[in-house]
Amino acid sequence: MADTHRSDPNTDPSDSGDLHSDPQVQALVSFLEHEAQPMIVLDPDYNILAANTAYRRQFGTVDKPYLGHKCYRISHHYDVPCDQAGEHCPMRKAFEAKGPDRVLHIHHTPRGPEHVDVELRPILDGDRNVVAYVERLSTVRSASARPSAEGLVGGSPAFNAALSAVQRVAPAMLPVLLLGESGTGKELFARAVHEASERAHGPFVVVDCSGLTDTLFESEVFGYEKGAFTGAHARKRGLVETAEGGTLFLDEIGDVPLSMQVKLLRLIESGTFRRVGSIETQKADFRLVAATHKPLQQMVADGRFRQDLYYRISAFPIHLPPLRERADDIPMLVDSFLQRGSSSKHRVSVEARAMARLQAHDWPGNIRELRNVLERARLFADDGIVRAEHLP
Repeated sequence: MADTHRSDPNTDPSDSGDLHSDPQVQALVSFLEHEAQPMIVLDPDYNILAANTAYRRQFGTVDKPYLGHKCYRISHHYDVPCDQAGEHCPMRKAFEAKGPDRVLHIHHTPRGPEHVDVELRPILDGDRNVVAYVERLSTVRSASARPSAEGLVGGSPAFNAALSAVQRVAPAMLPVLLLGESGTGKELFARAVHEASERAHGPFVVVDCSGLTDTLFESEVFGYEKGAFTGAHARKRGLVETAEGGTLFLDEIGDVPLSMQVKLLRLIESGTFRRVGSIETQKADFRLVAATHKPLQQMVADGRFRQDLYYRISAFPIHLPPLRERADDIPMLVDSFLQRGSSSKHRVSVEARAMARLQAHDWPGNIRELRNVLERARLFADDGIVRAEHLP
């Protein structure tokens, strides 16, 4: 966002009026303290009427004034509401629909900027007029808007849209299909689904389907019994069993041999499988996440991918944006990669001209290509500065 939208959240408190006299609002204020998640009550003019202890601890307002302040000043340091600053404003949507709205925002916290899943509900009087709003906030742990973080890093609209979809589907048991070009971070997004789900304490098992033959896919995924084939000297648990109670991530599912797709379909539909060389049916318990860079719908039309399997795995597709669609994230990603690969005594930075070139490139290899370019450029940065001439 432009700097003209920024402000000091501890100045210019607004008059929150006498909405505390409304019995519904009074009840909400009393209810907040019994909630473990951060929650606040807002009036229709964006003023914070009340916040529970969880909110004050999480977002650093324990020793700071916040009552009567605008929510967009506290959360975003904006001078204007979110929609006027170019973002989705849940209050605006909830007012228009007279119903709840949900959005992923980046909030300022004592730890720096963080992704926050915001769910806002309007409180209506007997005439269906909005008298207040109650907002529940959940910090997204699987991604960060800070370069120093591990895992998913970003804050652009395209990145946030994908992350928001992850947050919506993670609590459900629906299969998730991640669609994106090579190098867009499909495994990291799959892990984010796992970590935001109720199965987060279970295993996260990756199956790289690319290059697996029929027999190798079957033995790796389903396991085998002793003597099932030459070299099978002992029973081996397959990756389906290894994923018990957790998440099974089928990376590049478009490469699964056609002859194996029917067995994969049976596993997903029935939740059962048989090890190679066994007649005993085993029960499976896992959450399925699949990913591909291939055009599965076209493959279905060409007869190279089973239509019934496609419908089973694509219950909740998520588009992962290529790096060229999230150029605003490149400075953050650059800082992240350089920080991870540098010691505290040998920090490496990027000059403005080099950063402009990085942002102008279309990155056909996406984040993987960016990381490789930076690793090479670092070797030429003898004085700790990556310059344009160090880039390929």
